[in-house]
Amino acid sequence: MAARSLRRPPLGRPPALAPYLLIAPAVLGMLYLLLYPFGRALLISFQDFRLRELIRGDAAFVGLRNYETLLADPTFWEVVRRTFLFTAVNVVAIMVLATLVALMTERLGRAGRAVVLSSLVLVWAVPVVAATTVFQWLFHSEFGIVNAALTGLGFDSFEGYTWFADGRAAFAILVLLVVWQSVPFAAVTLYSALTTVPGELYESARLDGADALRIFRSVTFPLVRPIFMLVLSLEVIWTFKAFVQIWVMTRGGPGDATTILPVYAVQTALAHQRYDLGSAASMVTVLLMSGVLVPYFRRLFRQEGEHP
Repeated sequence: MAARSLRRPPLGRPPALAPYLLIAPAVLGMLYLLLYPFGRALLISFQDFRLRELIRGDAAFVGLRNYETLLADPTFWEVVRRTFLFTAVNVVAIMVLATLVALMTERLGRAGRAVVLSSLVLVWAVPVVAATTVFQWLFHSEFGIVNAALTGLGFDSFEGYTWFADGRAAFAILVLLVVWQSVPFAAVTLYSALTTVPGELYESARLDGADALRIFRSVTFPLVRPIFMLVLSLEVIWTFKAFVQIWVMTRGGPGDATTILPVYAVQTALAHQRYDLGSAASMVTVLLMSGVLVPYFRRLFRQEGEHP
């Protein structure tokens, strides 16, 4: 009887809406931060919005005129072509290197895995602006380590070479920078997926005489494909909208050699004070990115429906 008297009375069941009420402030704040800028940019893209309208706070609607002006500009289509090239080169390099690093890490011992994973996390933690500044120092024409190393190896033509004055060289440096920053996340994620593959499948494949390439193609990749495709889609998004690295390092130069759509939108809005055209370019960027990713998500949802 004494033990019964010490028991706490049963707590009432929380209301069904309680969890939603608890997370509602965070969700509403996130929606505001995401949807309001998008809606504002969409509205401006249909207006005649320049510096005068920015100061006065009102603007006239012009319908699709900004989009017509944008799509009729040959420079815009050159930027679109360069954006897709930049995205394709980066994503292919990132996924190939990340997959190789993940496979290598899986085969290392405990100490080796700890060193590799720690190094990847440290690289991943470096701020974007700091990493971009380091790459600027590395390729500096007078004091850069790259020029000094190449000159020391006998390539005298690289003495005082100005990398950022050459469009192709600047483009290649930006690709190297983006790949260096993106491989750690992709490699760690893919390594985590590889650890879920049962070892018995590898043993069976080896007993059947399969080589390493066949094992990866027939055993490993089918099992980690969902994670691989998720990482691929994230890298497409992040690379397609790359801005900070380009803006800090080259501001889209030399000329337009490193100008992709996000940089083009900012240049149009700020340098030319055409906020309407800059917003229209941003909306086209969103549409192009969606056009690349929507088929993948449709396929993903269809596969989930087939395998409940």
